[in-house]
Amino acid sequence: MNDKQKAMLLMVLTACMWSIGGIFIKLISWSPFLIAGVRSLISGSIMAGYMKVSHVRFKWNRYSVMAGIGLGFSATFFTIANKLTTAANAIVLQYTAPVFILIISAVFFQQHMRRKEVLVVMITLMGMVLFFLDQLSPGNIAGNFLGILAGVFLGLMFVMVGRGGDDDGTRMSGILIAHMIAAVIGIPTGLYLTGGGTTGAEILYVVILGVFQLGIPYVLYGIASRNCPPLACSLIGMLEPLLNPVWVAIFIGEIPGVFALMGAAVIVITVTWWCVQEARMQEG
Repeated sequence: MNDKQKAMLLMVLTACMWSIGGIFIKLISWSPFLIAGVRSLISGSIMAGYMKVSHVRFKWNRYSVMAGIGLGFSATFFTIANKLTTAANAIVLQYTAPVFILIISAVFFQQHMRRKEVLVVMITLMGMVLFFLDQLSPGNIAGNFLGILAGVFLGLMFVMVGRGGDDDGTRMSGILIAHMIAAVIGIPTGLYLTGGGTTGAEILYVVILGVFQLGIPYVLYGIASRNCPPLACSLIGMLEPLLNPVWVAIFIGEIPGVFALMGAAVIVITVTWWCVQEARMQEG
């Protein structure tokens, strides 16, 4: 197994851990700003610890800052969207990121995308439409809009991490900056907006979010992105909305319908095919 294949497997594990976010955000009664801020404070501490132990130097440059802005705002918008609209809406709208990767790369970096990449993105997006067709409702307009913004900023993050090259310092620093942004914005705002007390269960849930849904996964993502192209990271990350309804079904009892199962098949087959093709090209 070569480095690119290992990186793709790490991205699969990362996506699986990301997928537990929706259900725990729903279970916490706090303001979404506070959830996003505390979650990022915990996750950022893990990232800072990893960088120290791994002797990865913190770097402040245009790639790390822009990646941090992208991820920080994406995580915050996604958390708010989860509260204002359905979890399905928030996820499917956030994962329009591959489209924005293409747009950002073409408009700002004059990067020509291969027909195969465009085709894979379009098929994957159609699969996602099928996956949520029987769950996607108009919902709250503000929540849906914030879900789209989460997709825009997530696409920005993927592009900037990719353009930062093989520099671990830039890559990891971008993720750490993102957590700092989300914490600095989210905690004060959330404390102001959150009324009443909390429960031990809610504290446990936000710790799970910080450690297992963001902290460890973003360390794995930082490692994987060394050898996994930004579009591949984004496409493999689409496994998150595939798995999220599974956890919802287990813990809440919501069962995906026929269209969701069809969408799942389209996405898994398309992403798997594309990853295999990319691995073969790498070997060649």
